[in-house]
Order: sequence, then C-alpha cells, then structure tokens
Amino acid sequence: MQIGMVGLGRMGGNMVRRLMLRGHDCVVFDRAEAAVEALAQEGATASGSLEELAGKLSAPRIVWIMLPAGPITESTITELVPHLESGDIIIDGGNGFYKDDVRRAQELKALGIHYVDCGTSGGVWGLERGYCLMYGGEKAVVDHLDPIFDALSPGTGDIPKTRGREGRAAQVERGYLHCGPVGSGRFAKMIHNGIEYGMMQAYAEGMEILAEAGKHGVEDQAGFDFDLADVAEVWRRGSVVTSWLLDLTASALALDPGLQNYSGYVDDSGEGRWTIMAAIEQAVPADVLSAALYTRFRSRQTDRTSDKLLSAMRKGFGGHLEQKPGGK
Repeated sequence: MQIGMVGLGRMGGNMVRRLMLRGHDCVVFDRAEAAVEALAQEGATASGSLEELAGKLSAPRIVWIMLPAGPITESTITELVPHLESGDIIIDGGNGFYKDDVRRAQELKALGIHYVDCGTSGGVWGLERGYCLMYGGEKAVVDHLDPIFDALSPGTGDIPKTRGREGRAAQVERGYLHCGPVGSGRFAKMIHNGIEYGMMQAYAEGMEILAEAGKHGVEDQAGFDFDLADVAEVWRRGSVVTSWLLDLTASALALDPGLQNYSGYVDDSGEGRWTIMAAIEQAVPADVLSAALYTRFRSRQTDRTSDKLLSAMRKGFGGHLEQKPGGK
C-alpha cells in the first residue's frame, strides 16, 4: 500500500523503514530536511511540504501523523486538511489525548475525511521488534488499513499461544487491536502507559531497597551487598517478574552499575496524568498509578537510585534523554 508519514523522529523514521521492508510505498515529510533525505536514500519518496506530500499520494490518501501531542499535531492537521479530499484517511499515532481524537474525528467527518487514532508502543526498538498497536475508528476504514497495521506489528514471534483464545481475533496475537470507535485506541494506550509507570516504579523501588541493604546498621542485614546488575539478570530467568522493562533494567545496570550517567530527573509524557484524570472521572481507585506519577514529580527535586533507574528505563525503551532542571 501507499502511505504518507509526517514526523520522522525516534519512532516515525523507523516505522517508515519497517513499512518499506515489508513492501509498502512511503511518501515522507518532516520539518527537518536531513531526516527526509536520509529516508529518501533508503527508498522513500521525499516531500518538501504537506501539500507536496498530499500531491504524491493516490486517492484515497492515507497519511500517518507521528508528532508530539499538542499544538504541533493540531497545526499539522490543520495545514494538511486543505490538501485532502473526501474519503482520505488521517491516522494520528503519537501520544495524544483521546478527547482530542474524538473532537478531531467529528470535525473531519463533516469534510468526508476519515480519522483513526492509534496508540503506538515499541519505542526506539520498533524497527527490530515491531510495534504494539491499539487503534480506534470505523470498522471499514481500519479494515482497509489492515496491511499497514500488520506490517508494523511484531507478529506472533515466539510467544506461546494463550490457552482459551481459540476463535478470537487473530490480529491480537500478531500485536494489533481494533479497540472500537475513535478515541478508544488512544484510551487503551493511555492506560497502558499508566500501568507502565507503576511497573517501572515497582522495579525502581525494589532495587533501591536492595541497594540500601546492609548500610543502615540493621543487625540481620550485616554483610548484605547486592550486585544490582546480577539481581536483575537472575530475575530475568524464570522469575514471575520478568518483562521487557526488567530486560532494560538489567542492561542499564550492566553497562553502568553506579548509574553515573543519570541524574534521576524523570520526566512524564502526559499519558500518566491523563490516566489519573480518567480514573478520577470514573471514580476508580488508582493508588499505585497515582503514586508512580507523583514520584516522577518528586524526582525533579531529589537524587535517588530509584529515580536514576526510572530514567535509565525510559532511555532504554523510548530513547528519552533526561531533561535538566527547569525542563531544558
């Protein structure tokens, strides 16, 4: 299939590469000309503007937006729409807020333009591992897009089949799910990220307790001196707490046992906040997720092992670099 990709950053560029490896025709645009040129050298069709990108796509056009949430995505869609026609499709795959998706879909429907929201998980490893996709939109539209979702997804890989799933949607076992109407995909990804905060916090706090063992005069901890890299590594093998986040933790500790490359300033993407907002709206207790979010706020004022590990995990899966105090 032919698809336009707008936004060629940490994830967008690799998504283009994965699509091209699977035979799809990609037309690309980014404000950074070097990013466009790099992908053009790999086989993508370069565009110097949104208008040019739209002009190089055959109807019905498919345009995937992969930009940060907020004004940049809003302005990009506003600038793109005049160059589209009824029947064209916009997919927003960044970390946006589901309520913005619902609004956009309603606005675009009046123009005959279809809108799909897609929660995208996979970070900087997506080219190699594939992307877990959760999307919302009209069934006929997302069915048309299935070859795109399938190419980006991780596929079944070597993960064993889940008992009792016979007769259920095969796409889910390949790593992508139509969650329902517009907004539902991003809502699922929002909760996914909220859970991610909690899991990361649990690993980080547990590791800090291990790091402090034997240092505070507790008699029955005398002589305790855990090698955190080795603990993380042994937990990866047969433990019930194994996960990709633990893999990243083990790698970070093996490469930098003292976490000297991290200050412990832990940012948040916004989806953790939106998760807590949804919990409040629904009156659902979210003790762990709330605490994990607040801990990230606190991390910007202190310097602890647990915070450095959170920062290391974020760099591992998403290429997120620490911000300096003040957000710069």
